[in-house]
Amino acid sequence: MDNFTISQYSTIRACLAKINLNGIGMVFIVDSETRVIGVASDGDIRSAMLDGCELSDNIQGIFNHDFKWSSENESREVILKSLDSEIKAIPILDEDMRFVDVATASSFSLSLEQNTFARSKAPVRVSFSGGGSDLTHYFMSSDSGAVINATISLYCHATLRPRNDKKIIIDSFDLDETIEYQHLDNMLSEDDSFGLFRSLIKLIKPDFGFDLTVKSDFPPGSGLGGSSSVMVAVLGCFNEFRRDKWNDHELSEIAFQAERFDMGISGGWQDQYATVFGGFNFIEFKKDNNLIHPLRLQDKTILELEESLVLFEISSGRDSGSIHDSQKITMQDLKIQDLVRQNVDHSYDMKEKVLKGKLRDFGLGLNVAWNLKRQFSNKISNEKLDEIYSYAIEEGALGGKLLGAGGGGFFMFFVENFSKNSFLRSMKQRGLTETRFQFDDKGMQSWTMRDAKY
Repeated sequence: MDNFTISQYSTIRACLAKINLNGIGMVFIVDSETRVIGVASDGDIRSAMLDGCELSDNIQGIFNHDFKWSSENESREVILKSLDSEIKAIPILDEDMRFVDVATASSFSLSLEQNTFARSKAPVRVSFSGGGSDLTHYFMSSDSGAVINATISLYCHATLRPRNDKKIIIDSFDLDETIEYQHLDNMLSEDDSFGLFRSLIKLIKPDFGFDLTVKSDFPPGSGLGGSSSVMVAVLGCFNEFRRDKWNDHELSEIAFQAERFDMGISGGWQDQYATVFGGFNFIEFKKDNNLIHPLRLQDKTILELEESLVLFEISSGRDSGSIHDSQKITMQDLKIQDLVRQNVDHSYDMKEKVLKGKLRDFGLGLNVAWNLKRQFSNKISNEKLDEIYSYAIEEGALGGKLLGAGGGGFFMFFVENFSKNSFLRSMKQRGLTETRFQFDDKGMQSWTMRDAKY
């Protein structure tokens, strides 16, 4: 606001300084009660100086009292029509003629979108190989990490609506709780079950109140990178209201920062990139940058993988953060570092297999990846999980792996065509029910809609 308005008693020099700062070619003149009473453009000032005015002269007598303005309740359509009539900028004023915002041809700010809400959905991922090598403490001390993953049709859904006041209301279906904060500082000072949201809002620093609802298609602790999906879905909503939108890399990095640093949840980098970018990706992690390589698979390869891969939810009280903390300790062992390095090499091999459509070899490769990963820490697997895995192999699975850090979540198995029905019957007898999915190639998607109530 300060860069767009100036007192009627100011000098021409001060007005030009404001115009240089705001970049819209004009400044709005206010009286002693901060009501907008006119506008001075750079053209107005040039004409006055050609007529003999000095920079030290007062702006009074130069600014235009007859100017175009819009109410803060004016429709977008009317404002656009005004801007299309060669008007560079239109001040948005409240009922007392006080400055609220400014509309230009290039942007409308949040205050003009009070009747708009944003939605987003962000998919979770399945990881095929390379887990553990996306941990910072590994690839910062080694050549590089590499993983293969793909996003699937299980999403976190978020909806964000700006408010006219400073209140923040968050409704989490997953936590089965709704909480209200009077303002941002109030939210940031709390210590409650909404810490995941708080860590993200702390980075975003919204200057407006909002209603936020969040619901996920997957359970907490799924091993599918669910917390990153939640983070990115919320970020996607806020991004819809930004003039300078975050790009995909920035969205991934902000989500990582909130989850890993502010929340203090240990983990790797692959989850954030996967849910933002979507599709099948081969991701390399290096000291200086992370490289996302989309894999261009044939349609029939993707369809066959959807038919051959089977997901089963394994209930547990897993804590991925503590498992990653354990890995950080064990990773100091040279033998464990060598196992992770083998897993990285295996990722390159798995990439070649899936690109060439050698899916039987790809399925067998999952078994290699799991047997490498389960040795990283004694918290990754346990007797129950080992029994389930052995049973699945006996009943026809070529290979499989536990998704995520370990300890529970989802098991993924590769089962060939005519073996699938008998395999599913056998697993059902063990109390395991298949979770159906398709692959997602969009990543996080966000959009805005006009609220029908207004």
